[in-house]
Amino acid sequence: MCLAIPGEVTSVSGDRAVIDITGIRREVSIALVDRVNVGDYLLVHAGCAIAIIDKQEAVDTLELLHQLAGNIHD
Repeated sequence: MCLAIPGEVTSVSGDRAVIDITGIRREVSIALVDRVNVGDYLLVHAGCAIAIIDKQEAVDTLELLHQLAGNIHD
């Protein structure tokens, strides 16, 4: 099973961007998506952005992942 995580773009340089995922920053490739801007939300898998998503979808996905993680530890 594959899992893609949403993150907010904090900077863009060429075909790379830095994203923030709940306070953790990671550099990712944006070669597969067009016109990425600071403030966009990206869906990231294995260090590569695979889609630009809206903020609500990112928030909902992160909340669901947080809930699932909590259930793992119960």
